[in-house]
Amino acid sequence: MANIIVFFIVLQVQSPATALSAYRPSFDWNTSAASPRLCQLRLPAFNKLPQPPHRRGRHALLHIAPQQLGEFEPIANDEEGRPITRNQRRVWLYDFVTAPHQQQPTTTDYHEAWDLQKSLVDHQLARIGKRPKDPPLYGQFVPTCLDDVEDDNPLLGCDSIIMLQHDPVYTLGTASDPSFIHGYGENDKNDNDDIPIVRIERGGEVTYHGPGQLTVYPILDLRGYKQDIHWYMRALEEVILLALERAGVKGAAREDDVTGVWVSNKKIAALGIKARRWVTMHGLAINVDVRSLQNFSGIVPCGLEGRSVTCINEEIEVPNFTVETFAAHVKEALEEIFGVSLVSAK
Repeated sequence: MANIIVFFIVLQVQSPATALSAYRPSFDWNTSAASPRLCQLRLPAFNKLPQPPHRRGRHALLHIAPQQLGEFEPIANDEEGRPITRNQRRVWLYDFVTAPHQQQPTTTDYHEAWDLQKSLVDHQLARIGKRPKDPPLYGQFVPTCLDDVEDDNPLLGCDSIIMLQHDPVYTLGTASDPSFIHGYGENDKNDNDDIPIVRIERGGEVTYHGPGQLTVYPILDLRGYKQDIHWYMRALEEVILLALERAGVKGAAREDDVTGVWVSNKKIAALGIKARRWVTMHGLAINVDVRSLQNFSGIVPCGLEGRSVTCINEEIEVPNFTVETFAAHVKEALEEIFGVSLVSAK
């Protein structure tokens, strides 16, 4: 995911009939019931939608074109110049990592999470409308009071963030070179046939997702933040740096000309995104425990020859972090960097 190239393309819409199973303690998508229950989140078909300091490390030897551009600057005011009030900038959080009903951590199939992302993006675009001069159907942030929300408008087009662990998978960006997968053949097979390969619409080269790794997918309308893709990439890195610092990881930094976060010359977090009409999808992945490293040996991560990967538990004195405990630091960092409050959507 190191080489970030953002493609603005129109994809064929595939509306999932069913998304991820979710626990939602407050507002159900299809009813106004207030009691918590385990429900199946059903997303409407698209044609039925309502109309801190900069840190930088040493230069890396690249085998791909350098892509890191832009600087991170905190956002202090909204798009109308008013000071940001986080409790009025509420964002849905789809937390499939720390759901309270789970007896043990679960992993999510890549295609299920991908379908959920695409459906949320479609709802965002329907909310915004096709003509810039037209006002959006409703605001991009979740209202402070949900009692007035109509049953047929569950606000799926508001800004959202998905957090999860994936089943093992290798993903390729739009223009990724499959030769970075060891043993890759004409039939999309590799040396480890147990791990599927999925080509997706993000920028960047091949990466791995799996248990022990926290993956975060922000579905954000950048009009409410800063309409600058490079700023957005640096903001995601800042989220990672802040969360790692609070977890006790020392020496985490950016590197010149490459995207992501590094510790002791090893990559600990990767990024890869897509944006369509300023609405983002895909996002970041942070290696937390040693399980996250097991299948990186089957690829050249992010197309960077000669570079290795690491995880949080290899970089702290007491390796006691789980994906669930580290996710708390990431939530706090997301709220601080983007000036929002996360609201459970499950």
